Amino acid sequence: MRDDLRLSPAARSALIIGGLFFFFILFAIFGVLREAQRIRRERDQTKALNSQTAGGGMVWLPAGKMTMGAVDGAPDEQPLHDVKVRGFWMDKTEVTNEQFGRFVKETGFITFAERKAEGRETSSGSLVFTPPPVGDAAAGVGAFWKQVPDANWQHPEGANSDLTGREKFPVVHVCWEDAAAFARWAGKRLPTEAEWEYAARGGAVHLPYVWGRELTPGGHWFANVWQGRFPVENKVEDGFAGLAPAGRFRTNDYGLADMAGNVWEWTADWYRADYYVKSPHADPPGPESSLDPDEPSVPKRVARGGSFLSAASNGAGYRPSARMKAAPTFASSELGFRCARSVK
Repeated sequence: MRDDLRLSPAARSALIIGGLFFFFILFAIFGVLREAQRIRRERDQTKALNSQTAGGGMVWLPAGKMTMGAVDGAPDEQPLHDVKVRGFWMDKTEVTNEQFGRFVKETGFITFAERKAEGRETSSGSLVFTPPPVGDAAAGVGAFWKQVPDANWQHPEGANSDLTGREKFPVVHVCWEDAAAFARWAGKRLPTEAEWEYAARGGAVHLPYVWGRELTPGGHWFANVWQGRFPVENKVEDGFAGLAPAGRFRTNDYGLADMAGNVWEWTADWYRADYYVKSPHADPPGPESSLDPDEPSVPKRVARGGSFLSAASNGAGYRPSARMKAAPTFASSELGFRCARSVK
Protein backbone atom coordinates (compact mmCIF):
# COMPACT_ATOMS: atom_id res chain seq x y z
CA MET A 1 0.00 0.00 0.00
CA ARG A 2 1.27 3.46 -0.85
CA ASP A 3 2.54 5.40 2.13
CA ASP A 4 0.38 8.41 1.24
CA LEU A 5 -2.76 6.26 1.56
CA ARG A 6 -1.94 4.91 4.97
CA LEU A 7 -3.75 6.36 8.00
CA SER A 8 -1.68 7.55 10.88
CA PRO A 9 -2.22 5.80 14.24
CA ALA A 10 -4.05 8.89 15.53
CA ALA A 11 -6.36 8.92 12.49
CA ARG A 12 -7.06 5.20 12.83
CA SER A 13 -7.91 5.68 16.50
CA ALA A 14 -10.19 8.59 15.66
CA LEU A 15 -11.91 6.50 12.97
CA ILE A 16 -12.45 3.59 15.35
CA ILE A 17 -13.75 5.86 18.11
CA GLY A 18 -16.01 7.65 15.64
CA GLY A 19 -17.38 4.34 14.40
CA LEU A 20 -18.06 3.10 17.91
CA PHE A 21 -19.75 6.37 18.79
CA PHE A 22 -21.91 6.14 15.64
CA PHE A 23 -23.00 2.59 16.51
CA PHE A 24 -23.69 3.66 20.12
CA ILE A 25 -25.97 6.45 18.87
CA LEU A 26 -27.77 4.02 16.56
CA PHE A 27 -28.20 1.55 19.40
CA ALA A 28 -29.58 4.26 21.68
CA ILE A 29 -32.02 5.46 19.01
CA PHE A 30 -33.12 1.87 18.41
CA GLY A 31 -33.70 1.42 22.16
CA VAL A 32 -35.76 4.59 22.42
CA LEU A 33 -37.85 3.65 19.38
CA ARG A 34 -38.41 0.15 20.70
CA GLU A 35 -39.49 1.49 24.12
CA ALA A 36 -41.83 4.00 22.46
CA GLN A 37 -43.30 1.17 20.38
CA ARG A 38 -43.78 -0.95 23.50
CA ILE A 39 -45.53 1.90 25.33
CA ARG A 40 -47.75 2.60 22.32
CA ARG A 41 -48.65 -1.10 21.95
CA GLU A 42 -49.40 -1.45 25.66
CA ARG A 43 -51.44 1.74 25.66
CA ASP A 44 -53.47 0.56 22.66
CA GLN A 45 -54.10 -2.81 24.30
CA THR A 46 -55.21 -1.09 27.50
CA LYS A 47 -57.48 1.23 25.57
CA ALA A 48 -59.07 -1.73 23.77
CA LEU A 49 -59.53 -3.63 27.05
CA ASN A 50 -61.12 -0.64 28.76
CA SER A 51 -63.47 -0.02 25.85
CA GLN A 52 -64.77 -3.58 26.34
CA THR A 53 -65.25 -3.15 30.11
CA ALA A 54 -66.45 0.48 30.11
CA GLY A 55 -69.69 -0.40 31.85
CA GLY A 56 -67.86 -1.46 35.02
CA GLY A 57 -66.96 2.06 36.10
CA MET A 58 -63.25 1.29 36.51
CA VAL A 59 -60.43 1.03 34.00
CA TRP A 60 -57.26 -1.06 34.08
CA LEU A 61 -53.86 0.63 34.10
CA PRO A 62 -50.96 -1.67 33.22
CA ALA A 63 -47.68 -1.64 35.10
CA GLY A 64 -45.27 0.92 33.68
CA LYS A 65 -43.01 3.83 34.37
CA MET A 66 -43.06 7.59 34.01
CA THR A 67 -41.05 10.70 34.73
CA MET A 68 -42.83 12.33 37.66
CA GLY A 69 -42.87 16.05 38.41
CA ALA A 70 -42.11 19.12 36.30
CA VAL A 71 -39.03 21.21 35.56
CA ASP A 72 -41.03 24.43 35.25
CA GLY A 73 -43.56 23.73 38.01
CA ALA A 74 -43.70 24.71 41.67
CA PRO A 75 -40.74 23.80 43.92
CA ASP A 76 -42.66 20.85 45.41
CA GLU A 77 -43.00 19.34 41.90
CA GLN A 78 -39.23 18.97 41.68
CA PRO A 79 -36.89 17.29 41.05
CA LEU A 80 -37.97 15.21 38.09
CA HIS A 81 -37.61 11.53 38.93
CA ASP A 82 -38.42 8.22 37.27
CA VAL A 83 -41.08 6.07 38.91
CA LYS A 84 -42.30 2.53 38.25
CA VAL A 85 -45.90 1.65 39.12
CA ARG A 86 -47.65 -1.72 39.42
CA GLY A 87 -50.81 -2.33 37.45
CA PHE A 88 -54.03 -1.26 39.19
CA TRP A 89 -57.68 -0.33 38.62
CA MET A 90 -59.01 3.22 38.81
CA ASP A 91 -62.44 4.83 38.64
CA LYS A 92 -63.15 6.18 35.16
CA THR A 93 -64.64 9.36 36.62
CA GLU A 94 -64.79 11.24 39.87
CA VAL A 95 -67.22 9.81 42.42
CA THR A 96 -70.63 11.38 41.78
CA ASN A 97 -73.37 12.63 44.07
CA GLU A 98 -75.45 9.63 43.05
CA GLN A 99 -72.73 7.16 44.05
CA PHE A 100 -71.94 8.94 47.30
CA GLY A 101 -75.66 9.03 48.09
CA ARG A 102 -75.86 5.23 47.92
CA PHE A 103 -72.98 5.02 50.39
CA VAL A 104 -74.70 7.42 52.80
CA LYS A 105 -78.06 5.66 52.49
CA GLU A 106 -76.54 2.26 53.22
CA THR A 107 -74.22 3.29 56.07
CA GLY A 108 -75.79 6.41 57.58
CA PHE A 109 -72.43 8.15 57.22
CA ILE A 110 -72.30 11.84 58.15
CA THR A 111 -69.61 13.90 56.44
CA PHE A 112 -67.37 16.20 58.41
CA ALA A 113 -69.04 19.32 56.96
CA GLU A 114 -72.45 18.06 58.17
CA ARG A 115 -71.44 17.41 61.75
CA LYS A 116 -72.61 19.88 64.35
CA ALA A 117 -70.24 21.11 67.01
CA GLU A 118 -71.45 20.96 70.60
CA GLY A 119 -73.82 23.82 71.36
CA ARG A 120 -74.51 24.65 67.68
CA GLU A 121 -77.84 24.31 65.89
CA THR A 122 -76.24 24.28 62.46
CA SER A 123 -73.11 22.61 61.12
CA SER A 124 -69.98 24.66 60.54
CA GLY A 125 -70.43 23.97 56.84
CA SER A 126 -67.76 24.20 54.20
CA LEU A 127 -65.95 26.65 51.92
CA VAL A 128 -67.93 27.88 48.91
CA PHE A 129 -66.49 29.85 46.01
CA THR A 130 -68.22 33.20 45.55
CA PRO A 131 -66.84 35.41 42.77
CA PRO A 132 -65.97 38.91 44.04
CA PRO A 133 -67.39 42.04 42.40
CA VAL A 134 -65.58 43.17 39.27
CA GLY A 135 -62.56 45.21 40.26
CA ASP A 136 -61.98 43.43 43.58
CA ALA A 137 -59.48 40.86 42.28
CA ALA A 138 -56.85 42.07 44.75
CA ALA A 139 -59.12 41.83 47.77
CA GLY A 140 -57.56 38.59 48.96
CA VAL A 141 -58.73 34.99 49.32
CA GLY A 142 -61.45 35.97 51.79
CA ALA A 143 -63.15 37.94 49.06
CA PHE A 144 -64.12 34.85 47.09
CA TRP A 145 -64.00 31.93 49.55
CA LYS A 146 -66.71 31.95 52.21
CA GLN A 147 -67.32 29.50 55.05
CA VAL A 148 -71.03 28.85 54.50
CA PRO A 149 -73.00 27.28 57.39
CA ASP A 150 -74.75 24.07 56.35
CA ALA A 151 -72.89 23.89 53.02
CA ASN A 152 -72.15 20.20 52.46
CA TRP A 153 -72.32 17.52 49.79
CA GLN A 154 -76.14 17.54 49.81
CA HIS A 155 -76.40 21.33 49.89
CA PRO A 156 -73.47 22.60 47.77
CA GLU A 157 -74.18 26.33 48.21
CA GLY A 158 -75.76 26.11 51.66
CA ALA A 159 -79.09 25.18 53.24
CA ASN A 160 -81.22 26.59 50.39
CA SER A 161 -79.52 24.49 47.68
CA ASP A 162 -79.87 20.80 46.83
CA LEU A 163 -78.76 18.15 44.33
CA THR A 164 -81.69 18.37 41.93
CA GLY A 165 -80.22 17.91 38.45
CA ARG A 166 -76.75 17.31 39.89
CA GLU A 167 -76.92 13.56 40.45
CA LYS A 168 -74.18 12.94 37.86
CA PHE A 169 -71.96 15.79 39.06
CA PRO A 170 -68.86 15.03 41.15
CA VAL A 171 -69.53 15.00 44.86
CA VAL A 172 -67.89 17.97 46.60
CA HIS A 173 -67.53 19.24 50.17
CA VAL A 174 -65.99 15.89 51.12
CA CYS A 175 -62.84 15.90 53.23
CA TRP A 176 -60.09 13.29 53.03
CA GLU A 177 -61.61 11.30 55.88
CA ASP A 178 -65.00 11.22 54.09
CA ALA A 179 -63.37 10.05 50.85
CA ALA A 180 -61.38 7.32 52.62
CA ALA A 181 -64.57 6.08 54.34
CA PHE A 182 -66.37 5.82 50.97
CA ALA A 183 -63.42 3.96 49.46
CA ARG A 184 -63.42 1.38 52.27
CA TRP A 185 -67.17 0.86 51.86
CA ALA A 186 -66.73 0.34 48.11
CA GLY A 187 -63.92 -2.20 48.59
CA LYS A 188 -61.45 0.22 47.08
CA ARG A 189 -58.90 2.79 48.28
CA LEU A 190 -57.63 6.24 47.41
CA PRO A 191 -54.85 6.21 44.78
CA THR A 192 -51.32 7.08 45.78
CA GLU A 193 -49.98 10.33 44.41
CA ALA A 194 -47.68 8.42 42.03
CA GLU A 195 -50.55 6.26 40.78
CA TRP A 196 -52.66 9.35 40.21
CA GLU A 197 -50.02 11.12 38.10
CA TYR A 198 -49.24 7.91 36.19
CA ALA A 199 -52.95 7.54 35.41
CA ALA A 200 -53.32 11.19 34.41
CA ARG A 201 -50.45 10.99 31.92
CA GLY A 202 -52.23 8.18 30.11
CA GLY A 203 -49.09 6.34 29.02
CA ALA A 204 -47.81 9.35 27.08
CA VAL A 205 -44.29 10.75 27.14
CA HIS A 206 -43.75 13.58 29.63
CA LEU A 207 -46.22 16.20 28.35
CA PRO A 208 -47.42 19.44 29.99
CA TYR A 209 -51.14 18.52 29.83
CA VAL A 210 -53.05 15.25 30.10
CA TRP A 211 -54.26 15.70 26.51
CA GLY A 212 -50.94 16.70 24.91
CA ARG A 213 -48.54 19.59 24.31
CA GLU A 214 -50.97 22.42 23.54
CA LEU A 215 -53.30 24.03 26.06
CA THR A 216 -56.13 24.39 23.53
CA PRO A 217 -55.57 22.08 20.53
CA GLY A 218 -57.44 23.47 17.54
CA GLY A 219 -58.78 26.24 19.75
CA HIS A 220 -60.74 23.78 21.94
CA TRP A 221 -60.67 23.23 25.69
CA PHE A 222 -60.32 19.62 26.84
CA ALA A 223 -61.08 20.19 30.52
CA ASN A 224 -63.42 22.14 32.77
CA VAL A 225 -61.09 24.91 33.99
CA TRP A 226 -61.14 28.71 34.36
CA GLN A 227 -60.73 30.91 31.29
CA GLY A 228 -60.16 34.60 31.86
CA ARG A 229 -58.79 36.78 34.66
CA PHE A 230 -59.25 34.84 37.90
CA PRO A 231 -61.33 35.41 39.98
CA VAL A 232 -63.27 38.29 38.42
CA GLU A 233 -63.61 37.21 34.78
CA ASN A 234 -64.77 33.80 33.61
CA LYS A 235 -65.17 33.56 29.83
CA VAL A 236 -66.76 30.08 30.11
CA GLU A 237 -65.10 28.99 26.86
CA ASP A 238 -65.30 25.34 27.97
CA GLY A 239 -69.08 25.59 28.36
CA PHE A 240 -69.25 25.41 32.17
CA ALA A 241 -69.20 28.31 34.62
CA GLY A 242 -69.02 25.88 37.55
CA LEU A 243 -68.90 22.11 37.91
CA ALA A 244 -69.57 19.86 34.93
CA PRO A 245 -71.17 16.41 35.01
CA ALA A 246 -68.51 13.75 35.57
CA GLY A 247 -67.12 12.39 32.31
CA ARG A 248 -68.37 15.20 30.07
CA PHE A 249 -64.92 15.82 28.51
CA ARG A 250 -63.04 13.29 26.41
CA THR A 251 -61.00 10.57 28.14
CA ASN A 252 -57.25 10.18 28.00
CA ASP A 253 -55.53 7.18 26.39
CA TYR A 254 -56.21 5.04 29.46
CA GLY A 255 -59.92 5.78 29.21
CA LEU A 256 -59.98 8.08 32.28
CA ALA A 257 -62.10 11.22 32.29
CA ASP A 258 -61.56 14.53 34.10
CA MET A 259 -57.95 13.90 35.12
CA ALA A 260 -57.63 17.65 34.64
CA GLY A 261 -60.08 20.21 35.97
CA ASN A 262 -63.64 19.87 37.33
CA VAL A 263 -62.63 19.00 40.93
CA TRP A 264 -59.40 18.49 42.83
CA GLU A 265 -59.10 14.83 43.82
CA TRP A 266 -57.84 13.50 47.13
CA THR A 267 -54.97 10.99 47.05
CA ALA A 268 -53.81 8.65 49.80
CA ASP A 269 -50.53 10.48 50.44
CA TRP A 270 -49.45 12.78 53.21
CA TYR A 271 -47.99 16.02 51.87
CA ARG A 272 -44.30 16.81 52.14
CA ALA A 273 -42.75 19.55 50.05
CA ASP A 274 -39.44 17.66 49.91
CA TYR A 275 -40.76 14.15 49.25
CA TYR A 276 -39.56 13.98 45.65
CA VAL A 277 -35.95 14.37 46.79
CA LYS A 278 -36.06 10.98 48.53
CA SER A 279 -39.09 9.26 47.01
CA PRO A 280 -38.59 5.56 46.12
CA HIS A 281 -38.41 4.83 42.40
CA ALA A 282 -40.79 1.86 42.56
CA ASP A 283 -44.39 2.22 43.80
CA PRO A 284 -43.73 5.16 46.14
CA PRO A 285 -46.24 4.85 49.02
CA GLY A 286 -46.00 8.49 50.05
CA PRO A 287 -44.27 9.81 53.17
CA GLU A 288 -45.04 8.47 56.63
CA SER A 289 -45.95 11.91 57.92
CA SER A 290 -46.74 15.41 56.69
CA LEU A 291 -44.63 18.55 56.69
CA ASP A 292 -45.74 21.77 55.05
CA PRO A 293 -43.08 24.48 55.61
CA ASP A 294 -45.82 27.12 55.32
CA GLU A 295 -47.84 25.56 58.17
CA PRO A 296 -45.61 23.02 59.93
CA SER A 297 -48.14 22.44 62.71
CA VAL A 298 -50.94 21.38 60.32
CA PRO A 299 -50.75 17.81 58.88
CA LYS A 300 -51.94 17.76 55.27
CA ARG A 301 -52.86 15.34 52.50
CA VAL A 302 -52.32 15.75 48.76
CA ALA A 303 -55.01 16.46 46.16
CA ARG A 304 -54.41 16.36 42.42
CA GLY A 305 -55.87 17.43 39.09
CA GLY A 306 -57.03 21.01 39.50
CA SER A 307 -60.64 22.15 39.34
CA PHE A 308 -63.10 24.36 37.47
CA LEU A 309 -61.35 27.25 39.25
CA SER A 310 -57.83 26.40 38.04
CA ALA A 311 -56.24 29.02 35.80
CA ALA A 312 -52.79 29.88 34.50
CA SER A 313 -52.74 32.80 36.94
CA ASN A 314 -53.30 30.68 40.06
CA GLY A 315 -50.90 27.80 39.46
CA ALA A 316 -52.47 25.95 36.52
CA GLY A 317 -53.59 23.10 38.76
CA TYR A 318 -54.86 21.20 35.71
CA ARG A 319 -51.26 20.19 34.87
CA PRO A 320 -50.63 16.48 35.65
CA SER A 321 -47.74 17.33 37.98
CA ALA A 322 -49.52 20.04 40.03
CA ARG A 323 -50.03 19.34 43.74
CA MET A 324 -52.50 20.80 46.23
CA LYS A 325 -52.25 20.35 49.99
CA ALA A 326 -55.01 20.44 52.60
CA ALA A 327 -55.80 19.20 56.10
CA PRO A 328 -57.64 15.83 56.20
CA THR A 329 -60.77 17.56 57.53
CA PHE A 330 -60.74 20.34 54.91
CA ALA A 331 -63.68 20.50 52.49
CA SER A 332 -64.73 22.92 49.76
CA SER A 333 -66.88 23.32 46.66
CA GLU A 334 -63.98 22.36 44.36
CA LEU A 335 -62.73 19.24 46.13
CA GLY A 336 -63.80 15.66 45.40
CA PHE A 337 -62.14 12.30 44.70
CA ARG A 338 -62.01 9.04 42.76
CA CYS A 339 -60.94 5.58 43.92
CA ALA A 340 -58.41 2.94 42.95
CA ARG A 341 -58.18 -0.81 43.56
CA SER A 342 -55.16 -3.08 43.74
CA VAL A 343 -54.94 -6.36 41.88
CA LYS A 344 -56.17 -9.19 44.11
